Amino acid sequence: MALLGRKQEQTAIQQLVESEKSEFLALYGRRRVGKTFLIKEYFNQDFSFYISGLKKATKREQLGNFNAALTFYGKMPYPPLKSWMDAFRQLIHLLEHSGKRGKKVVFIDELPWFDTARSGFLTAIDFFWNTWASGRSDILLIACGSATSWIFDKLLNDRGGLYNRVTRRMHISPFSLGECEDFFTHKKIPFDRKSIIDAYMIFGGIPYYLEMFEKGLSVSQNIDNLLYKEDAPLKNEFAFLYASLFKNYTNHLKIVEALSTKRKGLTREEIIDLTKISNGGGLTDMLNELEQCDFIRRYQSFGKKEQHSLYQLIDFYSLFYFNFLKTNTFDDSHYWTNAIDNARRRAWSGYAFEQVCLAHLPQIKQKLGIFGVSTKTASWRSNDKENAAQIDLLIERNDRVINLCEMKYAEDEFVIDKQYDEALRKKRAAFREETKTRKTIHITMITTNGVRHNQYWGNIQSEVVMDDLF
Repeated sequence: MALLGRKQEQTAIQQLVESEKSEFLALYGRRRVGKTFLIKEYFNQDFSFYISGLKKATKREQLGNFNAALTFYGKMPYPPLKSWMDAFRQLIHLLEHSGKRGKKVVFIDELPWFDTARSGFLTAIDFFWNTWASGRSDILLIACGSATSWIFDKLLNDRGGLYNRVTRRMHISPFSLGECEDFFTHKKIPFDRKSIIDAYMIFGGIPYYLEMFEKGLSVSQNIDNLLYKEDAPLKNEFAFLYASLFKNYTNHLKIVEALSTKRKGLTREEIIDLTKISNGGGLTDMLNELEQCDFIRRYQSFGKKEQHSLYQLIDFYSLFYFNFLKTNTFDDSHYWTNAIDNARRRAWSGYAFEQVCLAHLPQIKQKLGIFGVSTKTASWRSNDKENAAQIDLLIERNDRVINLCEMKYAEDEFVIDKQYDEALRKKRAAFREETKTRKTIHITMITTNGVRHNQYWGNIQSEVVMDDLF
């Protein structure tokens, strides 16, 4: 598969290659997002040294693997390694005798797996960088790992020898809708944009999942093959995903399951109440880890302070799992195709489309003509429990305008009838009354296929359609 998208990342990597000093790049992101693929394809696997950590391996096994890599790249046998200090001294020897001109790229993949208990790995890599590599001009050290919390704790925020040594950090995000379209076009799968959004609502922009789609099948048929048939390759993906990222993942699962029960999110206190996880630093770490891995997001309601933050589950696959896979008996290998007009599926589609929109805020701002305007995004919920007006996305702009965004998934044009028009008016009035804002309020409709131009259409100020999200 060719390297598609990732234009900003490729530009940043090229800047590091052309730099006149040695560089240390920390690469992180959700598992399956394509971190390793990006680096291997960009450099065409032309590394001065490449090694990947072994999951749950002993120090001895890791050192044996490192020794084999030294022998491969050095084209000569290296003696058995007794310690990580020994390993990095041998790596220095290999690089000093390399005939490669320009930057010598050292790619250490799944780096957190090397850091076993009392292994001395961190001390050794600190020695390698601080006493040798950083003093040169020809080394590009790339450290990569899906255990994002380790990358943050041990590399980016470490207060020891590696503190402030990383010269560039790079978060690899899922593909956008536009990148997914390019991906499917490259695979010669002619999905229309509505079909791409339908796929995105289940798998997000995770290349590993999208690579499994087969040409000649509809999105629904692909979903059945990947998730519902007897030997579906992603049937057990959920358990693997969390277990592979977090050492003690049971509480992480409790948190995401609790969040799955309330689509608009939970406060910290509500999470504690539902999960029975004790309040303290451990919970803080778990929430941070889930956020860093793009499974959840933390956001504020309009006008609320940070201590009132809400946590929301945003990983598309996890959301789908709790809605349609966790309790499924898997006795219908065509479940998703047969559920095409199911009320439960329709309700889920509305919420999943909201999450697609929230993942494409830059594109929405571009369509509204405010890409260069300073903005804040938030949600809002009325204090009046009887009327319970709620806005899932508002964009507060520096030009004294607030866009109240309504996100609606529909197979055809969305129709604003008299009842819905009245509800919009009441929502806007409640927002103005309770927030006391003096800013201009615009109603913005974000839909799949636009809004029908009837007698109520003129009461909205702006529209965004699915094509704009690409």
